[in-house]
Order: sequence, then C-alpha cells, then structure tokens
Amino acid sequence: MSILSGIPYLATYPSTMKKIIFLLLSPFICQLSSFAQDPNVLIKKVKAKLDKVNDYVAEGRMKTDVAFIKAPAGKVKVFYKRPDKFKLQRNGGISILPKGGVSFSMSSVLSGDSYTAISSGESIVAGTKVKVVKLLPSDENSEIVLTTLYIDEGNLLIRKANTTTRENGTFEMEMSYGKYSEYSLPDKVIFAFNTKEYKLPKGITLEFETGDAPKQDLKNKKGKVEISYSSYVINKGVSNTAFNK
Repeated sequence: MSILSGIPYLATYPSTMKKIIFLLLSPFICQLSSFAQDPNVLIKKVKAKLDKVNDYVAEGRMKTDVAFIKAPAGKVKVFYKRPDKFKLQRNGGISILPKGGVSFSMSSVLSGDSYTAISSGESIVAGTKVKVVKLLPSDENSEIVLTTLYIDEGNLLIRKANTTTRENGTFEMEMSYGKYSEYSLPDKVIFAFNTKEYKLPKGITLEFETGDAPKQDLKNKKGKVEISYSSYVINKGVSNTAFNK
C-alpha cells in the first residue's frame, strides 16, 4: 500500500497532482523515517569500521592540564591490540589518566550485544551534525554505568563520548579526525575529567608548581589531557610483550 493512501481524499486527485504532493511530502517522510531508524543499525556500521583495526602503534605528543600539577608536554607512544589491550608510554613525568580513560577503546565498548542502544536525538560537535546514542550496559555490575556517543553518521565516526563509571566518575573524550579517519583513528583526542572523582594510582608522587602541596583541595579541580598523534602503524602486528608493565 502506498504511503500516500492514508491521506484523506488523495485517491480522488489526478495522478499528476499525486506526484506533486508526494514530492512536497517526501522530505518530511524521509525525516520521519530517519527518526524511527533503529540505533543498533548505526552502531553496527560504526563497529564494522572500527573493526578494520586489529592493532596499531602510534606516536604523538601529550599535554596534561591538571590544576597545580607540573606536567610538561612530552612525546608518547601508544600500543593497541584488539580487543582491549592498550598501553601508553610517556617520555618522562607521569600520566594522569583515569583507568579506562584514553585507553578506553570504542571497539571494546561496542563489542558483543552487552548493551541497550537508545536514540537521543541530534546535536552539533565542532560544527558537525551528529546523532546521539546512549548505551546502557546489560550487566548491572558493569564498571560502566552509561555511555553517550555522538556519531557523525555520514562518516561513521564517533566525534565525542561521555562515559559515567562507578569508580572514576564521569569523563569525556572528544576526537578530531584527519588522514587516519578511514580507520576511525583520531588525529587528536581531548580527554576531560573531574579530579574530585578520580582516584590517583597508588605510589604516584605528584610534583606541584609551587614545590609544596596546594592549600586548595586538588580533588575539586578539572583535569584535561590532550594527545595529538603524528603517525600510526596499523595492522602490522603488536607483540603481547609490548603491554607488559
């Protein structure tokens, strides 16, 4: 049955008039169809693109912006291997990254069917129109409570991800892409978190800008880490020994 058959009195119109009305209504029909689309279809397409990467070794530069902490910019080397092996090496200094932070793999989040995907409208990220999809873990004991993805539907890229965890609060990742977008690998990642909810790893001694611990509460501050990648070596194999501590 034609979608136009449900419009009152349309059956009495000449065929030419029907065509004109259909052309006028088609943008609205397509828009309604888009709204009704199952978000799982979009997630599967995004995952298929992410799955093109089995492993990589990347080099870049990391800047850390956490109140009172002396952490100059430095070179980093990142190792990744599916499904969830990740290691970041920094030349000198410390890396203030919450567990599951920049190492947080979109591939691992989207693996299997251990979540419920819910459409949450549209938004704009860095000038790009995105679809907003919320992922609710099926496992009630999952460390991740909620993930919100901002997906560039045309390019099948995750532009931003907000994640709420049980142990380390909420953090946000915003990604910008360039020459490695074919593999869904970002040129830059900006990772923001609230130090109030972040538990520092045991054994870490912080260097403060003044030489002494600040009088203000460090855990009431915002933290931001920015990694700009200069190169990736993709799908050439990464040994498991690269992830040894």
